[in-house]
Amino acid sequence: MTSPLPPLTQPTTSAKPQGTNNMHNHLPRITIKYCTQCKWLLRAAYFAQELLSTFSTQLGEVALVPATGGVFTVTMYHSSTSTSTGTAQGEVVAATGNGDEEEDITEIILWDRKTNGGFPEVKVLKSLVRNVVDPSRDLGHTDRALRAANVPVQSQEGGEMKVVGKSEEQGSTAAAATKGDKCEECQ
Repeated sequence: MTSPLPPLTQPTTSAKPQGTNNMHNHLPRITIKYCTQCKWLLRAAYFAQELLSTFSTQLGEVALVPATGGVFTVTMYHSSTSTSTGTAQGEVVAATGNGDEEEDITEIILWDRKTNGGFPEVKVLKSLVRNVVDPSRDLGHTDRALRAANVPVQSQEGGEMKVVGKSEEQGSTAAAATKGDKCEECQ
């Protein structure tokens, strides 16, 4: 009988130097926090699939985050490229970095079920992501559907709701109706 051979060991190489934050490699990052008790996993996965298929390599990561309490929040983290002094509503800027260089990471809440009332339509969510990732990009039939339906869309400046294709008076009414709807599923 022969004696067993010692296991082969292979040297491992680190793909990144120690001390760097892994989040920087995967920006922009979208997190979809969903309620497990309400069984919203499939809805969250569907939104993630739609965003990944539309924006493919423009997004660094789309993460599903399980939670409880009727939560359904879509948040985007991206590196700040503008030099504006203020932030829009729902934005949080955190300076991170190592050594000499600093990078500002901005957190934007794109959709909150409790604040915005219900769940976003996919075309609205895609439009909100596009406004941050690549504002000049045309979403084709999604943009045409938004203009035809006059859906309220959150602008990047000021975080206010505005309606595409309607007068200001009609737009404020639509925004108020959107905020007034309450979901009773987890109350």
